[in-house]
Amino acid sequence: MDRAFVLGAGLGTRLKSLTERLPKPLIPIYGKPLITFAFDQLIAAGARELVINTHHCHEEYTKTFPGAEYRGARLIFEHEPILLETAGGIKNVEHHFAGQPFVVYNGDVLTNVSVEKALAHHAASGNEVTLVLRSQGHPLHVALDAGRVVDIAGRLGVEAAQQCLFTGIYIVEPAFLRRIPPRTRISVIPLFMEMIKEGARLGGVVLDEGVWWDLGTRESYLDVHAALARGDFFPASGDWRKPIADTARVSPDVEIAGFLAAGPGSEIEPGAQVTDCILWEGARVLPGSVLNRCIVTAGRNATGRHTGFDF
Repeated sequence: MDRAFVLGAGLGTRLKSLTERLPKPLIPIYGKPLITFAFDQLIAAGARELVINTHHCHEEYTKTFPGAEYRGARLIFEHEPILLETAGGIKNVEHHFAGQPFVVYNGDVLTNVSVEKALAHHAASGNEVTLVLRSQGHPLHVALDAGRVVDIAGRLGVEAAQQCLFTGIYIVEPAFLRRIPPRTRISVIPLFMEMIKEGARLGGVVLDEGVWWDLGTRESYLDVHAALARGDFFPASGDWRKPIADTARVSPDVEIAGFLAAGPGSEIEPGAQVTDCILWEGARVLPGSVLNRCIVTAGRNATGRHTGFDF
């Protein structure tokens, strides 16, 4: 596999104010854009070109990756003026894959599940589509029996040996693309359901190693920073996790409790107290402010006493 498709066009509505001016896959994790964790996994699996669909605030992708490359891999951005959802987005980039199987990777999950193991399983299985699954977590919507997906979210009422979580990573053969109508807004789920009904080879592989996070809420976004501060998860792409970025400024008398993720050019001024807080690029905490589990987005100022507030 030398190319992969990363879904970057989601609206991130559950994160509300955090994604008003930034696509969800670009929200920073200790200053590292979320989508680059997906890039790291795919590059490790052999990908040298990554196709990314965009929609909301699409211009932010070119600002973040001005050379359209990442760690030597070429980035190809496909803008969707009208959001096509997952299957429609896949069909829209079909021409980039020249009839070859490829990985589809949801750009707003954070995981170190082995893409290489998933590819090896897919190659040996003869599946048309292979979903990467986990046996723990929420929601356990995928019913798996002897390596075949037999139901999703109980739609068919089928009893199965195992109920699994879908990671948002899957491998598709060219035959699957023929199921997707062109220029149509459609999810993969109804297509998967049709495959189950007709007995097509929709398979799954359970990979429970490592960690998996769905950063769908501000609470999970904060929690993953706390987990990283504890050393729970470090990808292999270098020493990227810095609680205080090199260009950030924190006054010596600032009181810090729990974790702090202070992004590039951010500033915490004298007399402030911060507990479990995230500061994006250029954010400022003004003198004497007391913040607990707060997020200060790019270029914003935070002042006063706040708990669980997003600036």
